[in-house]
Formats: sequence, structure tokens, C-alpha cells
Amino acid sequence: MKDKVQRLTSWYLQNKRKLPWRQNRDPYLIWISEVMLQQTTVVTVIPYYEKFITQFPTVQKLSSAPIEKVLEYWSGLGYYSRARNLHKSAQLIAENGFPTSYQALMQLPGFGPYTSRAVSSIAFDESTGVLDGNVIRVLSRNFGLKSKWWENKVRVQFQNLVDQIVAHGKASIINQALMELGATVCTPEKPLCSLCPWNKDCFAFANDQTKLLPLKRPRKPITLWSFTPHLVEFKNEILLVKDPEFPFLKKYWFLPGELKKISIKPSHYRFKHSITNNYIYIQDPERFSHKIYSDVDKKNKLWTNKKSISKHSPSSMTKKVLELLE
Repeated sequence: MKDKVQRLTSWYLQNKRKLPWRQNRDPYLIWISEVMLQQTTVVTVIPYYEKFITQFPTVQKLSSAPIEKVLEYWSGLGYYSRARNLHKSAQLIAENGFPTSYQALMQLPGFGPYTSRAVSSIAFDESTGVLDGNVIRVLSRNFGLKSKWWENKVRVQFQNLVDQIVAHGKASIINQALMELGATVCTPEKPLCSLCPWNKDCFAFANDQTKLLPLKRPRKPITLWSFTPHLVEFKNEILLVKDPEFPFLKKYWFLPGELKKISIKPSHYRFKHSITNNYIYIQDPERFSHKIYSDVDKKNKLWTNKKSISKHSPSSMTKKVLELLE
């Protein structure tokens, strides 16, 4: 194992990409980048990261900012619960300091096993392995692991393996090297095996099984929805609501409207929006008088002008609906 780690380390130090969050080992910057990179590619993240860090350069700045401002600068990245958890954790970290172990980090909002281990190992060199999709792919192929990696008991086995690998070197380097290898060489399609530092002892490469490993996770069924937005204006302001009946966006301000579960894709719609395993087909918006929403609980209603709407409802779906009305 030691030889494998040495080869991986040498490869990484010679080939690593120059990324803005790699300029130093500030745990705050590493944390923000790791959260943004969840469900999003590096190329997409970089401009959002740079804009976000310019606005909130320290954990203190983030902790003291209004949540509406944080959501505004998160707009476009989706999964807005990530931004809310960032804000909550920033307030705790600003008050109590940045935890240095993954066990302590996991007590904070939004810090799951991956993010906690990534921050503690990269920022503080804690000897713990990081397990993301890239690492799972590298390990599955190299060690010939034909396992259901998405099952909890199997992930424990993967975690134990990556912990063993990290124990043979510097955690901050090895974890980043494994993720970098999966992102740039051991890719899902058409891996560049000739460039891989582990190709001489890779099971998948030797047995022509890179297309078979890792095993494919069964997809969750897609739920289809039809949504007709309601534009409600009063005194030059637009109504936003929090609708507890929505299966998504429950905690977020959004345009009111009529939502229906459907069995087949509609023949007519203005655009499609995806939220996890939900496909939402947006219909032509309809204008309504504010009176029909007079019975909605005040805590679930918000009136705002068009200029400020993105601060309260940063979802790209809101922006697209409003563009339809212009």
C-alpha cells in the first residue's frame, strides 16, 4: 500500500489543478468549496465560489449576514438547504471557533460524513479518509470491488479502505489526490488509464472492466408535476408564499400557484425545472387579485418588489417565471 500511496502523491503534486480554494488551507474556504461542489461541477462552481467569497470573505462575515443575502449569493447553485445550513453553522463557528476533528464538525448543521472528513483532513491533516463519488469509482476499479456502494454497510467497508490508504501518508494530500484522480483521469466515461499512477495494479484496467465498475446505483423513480404559477400584485409588490402542501420548496418563499401530480409529460408547457427526483413542468402564469389569497396565514405570506424578489426567492424557477411575464 505504501508504494501505491507514494505513486499517487507524486502524480498529484505534478498534475493537480490550480483551484481557488487550494491557495491555502483556510478551513472556512475549504468548507465553502466542498459544500458548493456537492451536486455541482468544478467548472460551474468557480465563479459562484469567487463571488460568494468576495461577499463573505470570513466566517464572521457570513455569520453576521442576513440569510436573504446569503441565499441571494447562492442563487443558481440550487439545493438551498445547503446555504441555510452554511449560515447556521457559520454562526456557531464564529462564536465557538472552527472544530478540527470530523467528529466535532459532524455536530454542526449541514456537516455530513463527507464534508466533515474533507475539512478536517485537508485543513487540519486529520488522518481520516474522504469518500465521495470520485473516490468510490477509483477504489471500485482499482481493487475490483463489485459492491453496492450506496448501502450503508458497504460504505463502511469503503470508508475503512480509504482510511487505510490515508494512514500511509499525509491526509490532506492523499484525499485531494484520490478525488483529483477520479475527477480528471479515472472518469465515469472513457477513463485515461494510460495516465493513471495506479494502472499497473488496477483490477478494472487489467480485466477490461472500467465500464462495469463501480456498480450502477438504481435510480429513484421520477415524479412528474404540472405547476401553474399565480402572479399576485398589490401596490407594486408581488406576493410570495410558503406552501406546506408542496412536496418541495416547503421552507422557501416562492410564487403561489396550482400544483398537480401527473402521470405523463404534458404536451404543452413553458419550461421544465428539476428538483432532486421531481420534474416540474411550468405552465403559462396566470394573474390573480390579492383578495383570493387573503385567507393565507400571515407567516406564510410575503410582499416584495421585483427588485428584491431574488433575495427572498433565489430559485432560478422564480426568475424564469417572471421572465415569461415580461
